[in-house]
Amino acid sequence: MAEAKTLDIRNLSIGVGEHSVVDGVDFSIGQREIVALVGESGSGKSLTALSIMGLLSGSVRQTDGTATLEGEQLDLGNDTAMQKLRGTSLSMIFQEPVASLNPLLSVGAQVAESLIVHGRATKADAWDRAVGMLRDVGIPAPEQRARQLPSELSGGMCQRVMIASALIAEPRLLIADEPTTALDVTIQAQILHLMRRLRDETDTSVLIITHDMGVVASVADRVCVMYGGRIVEQAEVHELFAAPRHPYTKLLLATIPRMDGARKTELFSISGMVPDVSAWPEGCRFRTRCPLATDHCASRPPLEPVGEGNDHVTACWHSDKVEGLA
Repeated sequence: MAEAKTLDIRNLSIGVGEHSVVDGVDFSIGQREIVALVGESGSGKSLTALSIMGLLSGSVRQTDGTATLEGEQLDLGNDTAMQKLRGTSLSMIFQEPVASLNPLLSVGAQVAESLIVHGRATKADAWDRAVGMLRDVGIPAPEQRARQLPSELSGGMCQRVMIASALIAEPRLLIADEPTTALDVTIQAQILHLMRRLRDETDTSVLIITHDMGVVASVADRVCVMYGGRIVEQAEVHELFAAPRHPYTKLLLATIPRMDGARKTELFSISGMVPDVSAWPEGCRFRTRCPLATDHCASRPPLEPVGEGNDHVTACWHSDKVEGLA
């Protein structure tokens, strides 16, 4: 784990109406580190990312917690202050890149926008740098593509445009929300390789939001597993895959298809669904789906270290029994 922290989140809580959908989340991201925030849909991953960007809106609001970027506290509720950071110190790749791009503007203009808005370059210089960034993210004939509209590009190309737009100002933190969803496996591999390469070349830290444990294994240095609006396990990626200590993590890993398994074997799935926020159980929120659950799980387990050192933590009363699960 990197010693210096790019991002540090403490006790982040988010409410929707009367319900708490993210509940006391703590995690950090070190310099040049790629951290994966994983879990099923409805676990609170995307809301956590939007909160860090200061993009919560409507009835969704931050109710508690702090966030610091390279030691400076972020005023997440102050849109004016956050606008100065978005696109420069903080950038985000959103889900569904085609829908996130302006259909009426050329992709070159959209990539160059943050440099112009934040006064970092003239229009001519920003355009040249945008073309160069499109080239860096692997888009062929970038001079031509820069003049095209998003509708003229494929989904994979639009994803690369989003990455170029997010990285052109060399942010200290890049948040990638399901960056490979709906892409074929070849383009997915290229996108993940690109993120690792750009991290190495620009020293950018990355938070990747995903439910795909295969993506996690390919790109992450460290993993935070989220369920029911809470972090239930954190560990270095190799440690997590080798020795998960929360039942939810163990079952998530079991859903990954194996190339060395028996042919025509049914894919494993976790029974049940993530409960609605109005129906979350007391104590451990996974207990209604957990094969290890006992009456003790009606009280909330603390997030505590397991094994040697403090790098691997989990919130489970029965973490010593997880190894025996399927």
